[in-house]
Amino acid sequence: MTQAQKGVCAEPNLHALYLLFNVVDDDVSSVRLKLAALLDLFEHFNEEHYEAMVSGVIGVGSAFWDDLYPSNRPAQLGPFPDMQCEDRCAPVLPCDLFVQIRADRLDICQALGMEVMQSLKLHTELVEQVQAFRYLDGRNWTGFLIADENPRGRKKFAISLVGNDDEAFADGSYIHIQRYRHDMSKWSKLSDKHQQQVMGKTKQHNMDVMGSGLDSHAFRTKIVGPGGEYPIFLNQSMPYGDMTTQGLYFIACSNHPQAFKNLLHSRIYGDDNGHYDKLLDYSSAETGAAFFAPSIGFIRSQSTLAASETQSNEPEKG
Repeated sequence: MTQAQKGVCAEPNLHALYLLFNVVDDDVSSVRLKLAALLDLFEHFNEEHYEAMVSGVIGVGSAFWDDLYPSNRPAQLGPFPDMQCEDRCAPVLPCDLFVQIRADRLDICQALGMEVMQSLKLHTELVEQVQAFRYLDGRNWTGFLIADENPRGRKKFAISLVGNDDEAFADGSYIHIQRYRHDMSKWSKLSDKHQQQVMGKTKQHNMDVMGSGLDSHAFRTKIVGPGGEYPIFLNQSMPYGDMTTQGLYFIACSNHPQAFKNLLHSRIYGDDNGHYDKLLDYSSAETGAAFFAPSIGFIRSQSTLAASETQSNEPEKG
C-alpha cells in the first residue's frame, strides 16, 4: 500500500521554508539514498516536536527525473508551462529538487532546513531559499484570503494525489511552484472598492462581488475539471516578505498537471476579448518550476535499489 508524503495534504501551518536545489553530482545513486534519508529526517522532527505539526515534501524536477529515476516516469510529468502575453509572464527557474518544510514553529523550520542542507551539500547547490508564514487569518498581503475554496477530507486527497490509473506513482502529486512579488505601493493606492473589483471578492467576508467582471481574480482562477468538478488542485500557498519585498509563494498540488496549466492560461492569456487576471497588474511571477512528489514507498524502494547498486559496484576485498 502506498502512502503520500505528509506535507502534500497537510493542514495549514504558521511557518514554511522552501528550498530549491540543482544537483551537481553525477552519483545519482547517492542522491536517491539522501532523499530517503530526508524522509527519515522529517519523521524524526515530527516525533520530537509533535506539537509543531512538522511536515515535509520532496519534489523532483521534470528535467531531472530521468537522471534520478530512469526506469520509470510519471505519465504526465512535463516541463513548467512557460507562458507570456504582453507584460504578463510565467518565467521558468531551472531546478532539480524542491524541498518544502512546514511547522508551527519558526525555529523548527530553521533547524530542519539546516539538517536538509547538511545532508545534500555534497550533491547539490542551493538555488533559492524562501521563508514564508501565515499572515493574519490566512490572508495574502493584499488583505484577501488565500486558498479560501480548498477542499477538506477525502476530496482534498482525491484532487491532489495520483490514483491507480498511474499505478507506479499512485499517491504522488504533481507540484507547480511560482514565487510572486507584489507591488504593494501600487496596490495600496487603490480604494477598498477597487481592490474588491480586482479580486472579485469582498475583503472582510470573502463574498462574491456582483458585477466584478470577467477579468477579476476570482473569475479567472475558477477553473473546473472536465466533469465540472471544482476545485481541481490543492492550493498550499503562503506569503513571504520583509520590510522591502512582499509576495506569495504559490504552490499547486494536483493529480494531473493540466489543472495548473489551465489556471495559468486563464490568468495570463484570458479569453478572446482580452479579459485576463487583473491581479497580475499588481503581482508578477519571478520563478516557476514543475515537480513530481512521489509516494514515500516509491522513494524508499528506489533508495533500496540504489543501495544494492552501490554494494554491487564496490570492489571485492582480496
